[in-house]
Amino acid sequence: FQVRVVLKYRHCDGNLCIKVTDDVACLLYRTDQAQDVKKIEKFHSQLMRLMVAKESRSATMETD
Repeated sequence: FQVRVVLKYRHCDGNLCIKVTDDVACLLYRTDQAQDVKKIEKFHSQLMRLMVAKESRSATMETD
């Protein structure tokens, strides 16, 4: 199962765009609202934390 996440911010427009795709389905969300930007940043940081935690668990399982 592979998923790509792209986070783009355009300072000139003040737009933040998050794109999530697995090559079958593509989800895209754009906003210029500060409230939404904070939610997306929080979601993205949680996602990265979970991905790192999963990698460290699988590496531990492989060495055991």
